Amino acid sequence: MMFTFANEHNMSDDEFLLLRDCIYGHCGIFFDQNSKYILEKRLSHRLTDLSLISFYDYYHYLKYNRNKEQELMDIMDVLTTNETYFFRESFQLKAFSDEIIPELIKRKAACGDRSLRIWSAGCSTGEEPYTIAMLLSTIPELSGWKTEIIGTDISQKVLQRARRAVYGKSSFRATEESDLRQFFHPQDDGYKVNDSIRELVTISYLNLFDTHRLTMLGKVDLVFCRNVIIYFDQAAKKRVIESFHTALYDSGFLLLGHSESLMNITTMFTLRHFKNDMIYQKPDRFSAGGSQ
Repeated sequence: MMFTFANEHNMSDDEFLLLRDCIYGHCGIFFDQNSKYILEKRLSHRLTDLSLISFYDYYHYLKYNRNKEQELMDIMDVLTTNETYFFRESFQLKAFSDEIIPELIKRKAACGDRSLRIWSAGCSTGEEPYTIAMLLSTIPELSGWKTEIIGTDISQKVLQRARRAVYGKSSFRATEESDLRQFFHPQDDGYKVNDSIRELVTISYLNLFDTHRLTMLGKVDLVFCRNVIIYFDQAAKKRVIESFHTALYDSGFLLLGHSESLMNITTMFTLRHFKNDMIYQKPDRFSAGGSQ
């Protein structure tokens, strides 16, 4: 008796280049030559599911089939890694809640503006935007403010989990017991984020390469984009960072992952040294030394 396994599909170098460039053009995720095996392994089952013979046939499907857009959206679930948890990178979050937010409150209140918009770009399963909401909910000065946190991701699978807002043990590796009691309630399969926190957060699909959808997002005061641009090459990083610059109000903040930097990418942001962390800031074009 013979068995045929989905992962027996072999990817040639030419097929790899075609698929790699197709994926890159769609969303900016870049696979170098050393990642050929990863791409082959993760996409093999799609050939079987679609009854295709070769990866070239699959490339043709992604380029010309009427379902190509849906397929590109679907494969983001297998091409991206979504490892996250609540209250990740505590030193940065302390700079956010203890230093940046008070500065934003003071600046905006002086202009009569009592609204705050924060974008979690690449929000994965939702731990980051909900963490932001939890931190903001403990700041008395924001009482009566219109606070909005927008969580976006390119993977529909993780967005479904983010909207459900139920989490297991791995999501709480940096969560204090007091925070677990305050912001969650137990469910049969884990802990669910309380409604008072969930109502501050909007979860939606967004491809960071989709210029039109980015424009529709509107202006924000602060962007969290942690451990996302590591998937991009230099050109894609520059394009995405420039879109953050456009989305931010003057003097708005950009928070990257602890291993990420804008060095050799752009000089559009300045690096602010806070007590708890170093944070990128968009210069105010009207202030001395500010640039557009």
